[in-house]
Amino acid sequence: MTASAIMSNSCDIKDGTLADQGRDRIEWALQEMPVLRELLERYSRERPLSGARISGCLHITTETANLARVLSAGGAELVLCASNPLSTQDDVAAALVRHCKIPVYAIRGESTEVYYRHINAALDHRPQLTMDDGADLVSELHKRRTELLPEVIGSTEETTTGVIRLRAMAADGALKCPVIAVNDAMTKHLFDNRYGTGQSALDGIIRATNILLAGKAFTVAGYGWCGRGIAMRARGHGANVIVTEVDPLRALEAAMDGYRVMPLAGAAAESDFIITVTGDKNVIDRRHLDVMKDGCVICNAGHFNVEINIPALEALAVSRHRPRRDVEEYRFADGRTIRLLAEGRLVNLAAAEGHPAAVMDMSFANQVLCVTHLWTHRSLPRDVHPVPSSIDTEIARLKLTAMGIAIDTLSDEQRAYLSSWQEGT
Repeated sequence: MTASAIMSNSCDIKDGTLADQGRDRIEWALQEMPVLRELLERYSRERPLSGARISGCLHITTETANLARVLSAGGAELVLCASNPLSTQDDVAAALVRHCKIPVYAIRGESTEVYYRHINAALDHRPQLTMDDGADLVSELHKRRTELLPEVIGSTEETTTGVIRLRAMAADGALKCPVIAVNDAMTKHLFDNRYGTGQSALDGIIRATNILLAGKAFTVAGYGWCGRGIAMRARGHGANVIVTEVDPLRALEAAMDGYRVMPLAGAAAESDFIITVTGDKNVIDRRHLDVMKDGCVICNAGHFNVEINIPALEALAVSRHRPRRDVEEYRFADGRTIRLLAEGRLVNLAAAEGHPAAVMDMSFANQVLCVTHLWTHRSLPRDVHPVPSSIDTEIARLKLTAMGIAIDTLSDEQRAYLSSWQEGT
């Protein structure tokens, strides 16, 4: 079967012949996702999402495929599109279409025009629930597809960047549906952001460059949970880690965690690697490029490719060269060379395979349970809502059980003491 044979109004993928390969990798990932396995069994039996139309704008990876299987098993009518032009795994997209019968609109390397065409194809599904990874689908819904809003019950958002955008929409009074900030669940950001991004970002850098990290100056711009994870893993590789921040509390924490803290302009002059992970624009800007060390590798682990000022980089360059698949070398007039990874997009997904399945197990369990919460609680205010603590606790409990870890429980006496005020010294 050729790619064109499976392109239709119900899907747009690269190559349908990759479906069996994708299925094998999806099953491999599922072995590391015990919480989703339990939810798959439960949702197949109980069908709590029967009749729900869901559109998801997500990274089309093996882990996402297992999330999709749970939602479909629960009775949802699901359509997926990519949340990043370079994060799609084409074999997974093919497997979802052929073996799971889920419409997918995603091709690795798709243009910006095709990317938004795919988003609109997912919105043509007339979703009652949406799932986002960066808020592009919800933004398009509110900007150009407002006729669909009356049918939308709610949405979930999985990224820090997306939550920032959605809170800005809510503050402006522009948000017309409730959103659950899955990113802010303790079982998401404490594990996915820290351990997932920490491992996968380093994986992407190493795959792209094959440069030894030990002994190198490695700067992390941003010390949120993702930045903490990257800094921790880079130090584990023997790098000399520098942290740059705009938040004094996070800067203080980084210093007390043992990292050098300084402005990025100073770090740029001595860094061998710089990675941005802030969710903001032009973090690496012209003034940093002007002083950057020859041979410096720059990359981004924030959701959008705006953290590095790529137009400024291109304007400074007198020549460009691609020595490796995910590396673009820019040579300046003074002879310096700067190396950009993965076109400034998510290095962990564009140059590697994204987060390990074991951490996505918890993130996607949050997605499943939060979508179900929205489906069954249809009167939430139009705002950005936290993940219900009961969902966070349930996921942590399921994960501990799968890991074979038991914990203590409070006695009746202890529980009563914690809820009273009369007893003291």
